[in-house]
Order: sequence, then C-alpha cells, then structure tokens
Amino acid sequence: MLNASPRPVYLQLFRRRGMVSIMGIVQDDQQVKMAESTGNVARWRRRTMAGAIAVGMVLPAILVGPGGMNVLQAAPRAGAAAAPAASGGLAEAPNQVRGDEITPAQQAAVEKGLAYLARAQMKNGAFGGEGGFGGGPGGHVGVTALAGIAFMGAGNLPNRGKYGENVKKIADFLVACTDRNGFISSGGGGEMYSHGFATLFLAEVYGMTQDDEVKEALLRAVKLIHRCQNQAGGWRYQPAPVDADISITICQVMALRAARDAGIKVEEATINKAVEYVKSCSCPDGGFSYTAGQGGGSGFARSAAGVATLYYAGRFDKDRARIEQGINYLNRMRPGTGAGNQTDGHYFYGNYYAVQAMFLAGGESWARWYPAIRDDLIARQNKGTGVWQGEISPDYDTAMALIILQMPNRYLPVFHGKGPGS
Repeated sequence: MLNASPRPVYLQLFRRRGMVSIMGIVQDDQQVKMAESTGNVARWRRRTMAGAIAVGMVLPAILVGPGGMNVLQAAPRAGAAAAPAASGGLAEAPNQVRGDEITPAQQAAVEKGLAYLARAQMKNGAFGGEGGFGGGPGGHVGVTALAGIAFMGAGNLPNRGKYGENVKKIADFLVACTDRNGFISSGGGGEMYSHGFATLFLAEVYGMTQDDEVKEALLRAVKLIHRCQNQAGGWRYQPAPVDADISITICQVMALRAARDAGIKVEEATINKAVEYVKSCSCPDGGFSYTAGQGGGSGFARSAAGVATLYYAGRFDKDRARIEQGINYLNRMRPGTGAGNQTDGHYFYGNYYAVQAMFLAGGESWARWYPAIRDDLIARQNKGTGVWQGEISPDYDTAMALIILQMPNRYLPVFHGKGPGS
C-alpha cells in the first residue's frame, strides 16, 4: 500500500493526434492516471493514489514540450514556495523545482541557442570543429556529447522531437568513435573529459531508448572507466590509471551514475574509491582543491564538481556535513554578486556543476541560485545569433549554457541525483 505522504512522481510524455498525454508513475511503480492537454498546460483529471499531485494541479508548459518519450518529475504549482532548508542551505525535500523558474526570456534564449546548435552541427553529426579543447575538422567528442545533452534537455531523443534528427546524428557519431577497448575519442583534446561526457550522453540515450547499438558502445565505455581508475580513486586526462584530479573524476562519476540508472552494472567499489578521492580534495573553507592534499586550494569550478560528485555517488546521508559545507562555500559565489564565480576562468564549466549541486540541495539555495545564473546567462547571449562565447568555443559555451538554463526541465534522469526521499 502506498505511503500517504507525497512522493516524487515520474512522468512519461508522448504525443497522440495532436494531444499530449502524460502517464504518471508513483512509488512501487503503481500507475496513477492519465492527463491530456491541447494547450500549454495539462490538468490532472483524478486524484492520485498517494495524493502526490493535488486535484486540478496545473503542470507548467515546459512539461508538455516537444519530443517523444521523456522522463521527469512533476513540478509544483507555479509560484509555489520551495521546501525550506533544514540547515546549511540543504532542503528536507530537495530535487524539486518551484514552478517559477521558466520565464519568456529564458524560453526565447533556449530556443535561439538550440537553433544555433542545429545550424552548427557538422555533416558527420559532430560539434567542436571550430576549435577549443583541441577540436579539429572532424569534430570533438566531448563538445558533441554536451550538444547532445543540451538537445535532450529540451525533450528531444534520437529521431523524436524538433531536434530528434540532430540527436540521432550525435549518437551515431559517438558510437562510431567508440573503439573496441571502449575509449570514445575522435582524436581531439580533452581525452577522459570527452570520454566521460560521451559516456554520460550514451547512457541517457540508452536509458530512454534501449537501443542495442548504443548499449554495446556504452558497456565498453563503462568498462574502460573502471579500468582507468587510479589507486587513489580518481581519473586524469589519459585513459590510464596513473594520476587523478577532481574535475575529470566528476565526469566519470556522472557517467557511471547515468549508466547505473540505465541498468548497466557499475562496481560499487569503483564509486566508493572515487568518493574517498573527492573527500581527500576537501579544504577547511568548505571548498575543494583540484588534486588531493589541497593542491591549488579551493576554487569555484572544482568545488561545484566536488559537491556534485558526492550527490551523484549517493552519499547524501553519509557525507551530509561535507555537502553542506560545500553548498555554503558555493553560495558565497552566486552569480551577480561579484564574489568570484568568473575569476577562475571556468565560468560555464563551474556553473554547469553548480546549478546541479544547487538543484540537488533544493530550498533557498536553488531558489536564489537558478534565477541568478538564468538572468546572467540571458544577458551574456548574442541575441542575434543565439550564441554564447568567450571561453572555449561557441559550440561548447552554447551547449553548456543551454544545459544550465534547462535544468528545471528535468528531462534527463541523471540530473535527479540523490537526496533524502529519492
């Protein structure tokens, strides 16, 4: 029997004769009901079994966006307050949107950005041919994967949705770049950065399509991540177990989390070692250093990566105090405060992980962080071309900005993370 307290409700969306149908699944995989919409909102017709969604609840327009089968969580009524933080900026009910994150300006920025990526895609399906991170004429695996995640963040899947063809080309490119040892590379820079992002993308695609060709590439990619973990528990640039840093380590942890969520076997010992390595990078001020032993001291981007690692490794209960300290450290660098989130030269990369960490923290941390980064990104966009640029390359910067802006959509299962009640 279902618990009477509200639970996250995972939804599947699909189009049928111009209608948008939404199937809700609550705790214990029990079906609750259907809802249909002919406009920008959908109203639930009957009460759910657990009362997880109130009668007549209005789902934001973003939940009935384009695409085929998507997995997300029901959002609260627009304007609803987020759950209060218990302490240290962490909410008792994290992983929840407020319902007021999506604005007309945000939607316009996202659409222009996605349109740019669609125009920028190369004939072979790749991105990053303009340079940055060592990308060459044939494209860059890591940038291509991030562009794919940006498209999927809007509800697109291979051959499903407005940009479904673009996602399919990306999947085909990354599968083709996966060698028999599992390494995903096109010869560009980034190496294990690129491998981690590409494995994450393939895991999200496989989890929502069950494509056998994607699965085969994903299995090999995950095995390579296992083999390349060093003795300290981390990963570094090359696909070999010789060194480690926190930034590349989080790329592999996220990839493994996504693979595990998609049903791929991930060794628990690998995750546990990664967590211990990340904890060895923690600093007294609540931040994280680039390498173990406080090498380089705390920094915005690496601290966001450190907090995200602990969440995605499922360590909320065991390492809550360390996560709280990390969230508090990041909150001092909220966009628009002039407190340093741009000073380490990794604005897009740092905010990519920071927005995930803040969403997983929930409460006031999310309520303050997302509007700040949303408005900052909108101001930075070239309104004519839809591009963000100035850090690595137009393709990379735009893909990262779109992933950040679309965080409230929650179309990608990996971004749900791990917290109490999840």
